[in-house]
Amino acid sequence: MAFAMKANVEISPDIGERLQKLAVSRDRELSSLLKEAVEQYVEREEKREAFRQDALRAWEDYQETGLHLTLEEVEEWFQQLADGEDVEPPACHV
Repeated sequence: MAFAMKANVEISPDIGERLQKLAVSRDRELSSLLKEAVEQYVEREEKREAFRQDALRAWEDYQETGLHLTLEEVEEWFQQLADGEDVEPPACHV
């Protein structure tokens, strides 16, 4: 089922002119350009929020367990991967 929403959004005259120029230069309707911009914004912000939630879960896990890797351990592992070695990540420790 499609979600229909109409909203009045105030934008500055400068942004309005820039949007109109883009629409003309791309031979697209302004509404199509705006829909695409909103879709891209929502996708980007959803990814950003998912990353933030992952970081919060990782921090909570670290606080509960104390398990971690040092920067040196991670860099060494990444270097092995970059060198083409098929190695497992190092074991976390306290």
